[in-house]
Amino acid sequence: MPKSPERCQEIREETRKKILRDAMLYFAKNGFSGTKISDLANYIGIGQGTLYLYFKSKEDLFRELFAVCNNDREIKELKTLSLLPLSAKSKIHRLSKTVLKKLEKDEAYAAKVTLTTQVLFEKNDYASESTTYQSEIYLYTAKIIEQGQREKSVVDGSSMKLADFYWSVVYLYALKKLFTTKYETITADDLERILLKDEHKK
Repeated sequence: MPKSPERCQEIREETRKKILRDAMLYFAKNGFSGTKISDLANYIGIGQGTLYLYFKSKEDLFRELFAVCNNDREIKELKTLSLLPLSAKSKIHRLSKTVLKKLEKDEAYAAKVTLTTQVLFEKNDYASESTTYQSEIYLYTAKIIEQGQREKSVVDGSSMKLADFYWSVVYLYALKKLFTTKYETITADDLERILLKDEHKK
């Protein structure tokens, strides 16, 4: 019995979601340059031709993945956090606890963090020097840092570079999550130390 048009559309949508989900993890583990479409199609469990039915090229797929990362729930949560009437110190504490909890329990989140950071290293048009800090995750973190600098609770320096440093440490632990079965993670206090002033120093 032939499938209905509605069921065919459902299958197309399910296949597209599977491609995006599996490709995010594959790109996170192998990088853009280290990913071949043939290997990726094998990993997903579909034919290379099927993959090209949904995405014109590896670059097209990678752009879509990066767009997903930048429109994700985590970005919206970070934006909301940056706007809350809380001290920057409280915001950084909440962010650090949330990030580490997600890293511990969710491989997909580790893949998103890894993929977003890898874009900074690629030399293509979607990751040139002029677009390095277009990721909203850096921009909203920088807003919180700037608030903390005004409140004198966050260390001095470029807010974007400090955001980069903070997320670079998160990236390191995201890689450990993806590539190792056992590792000693850091605590929220350890992560916060990157940004917050040492209250014990005179």
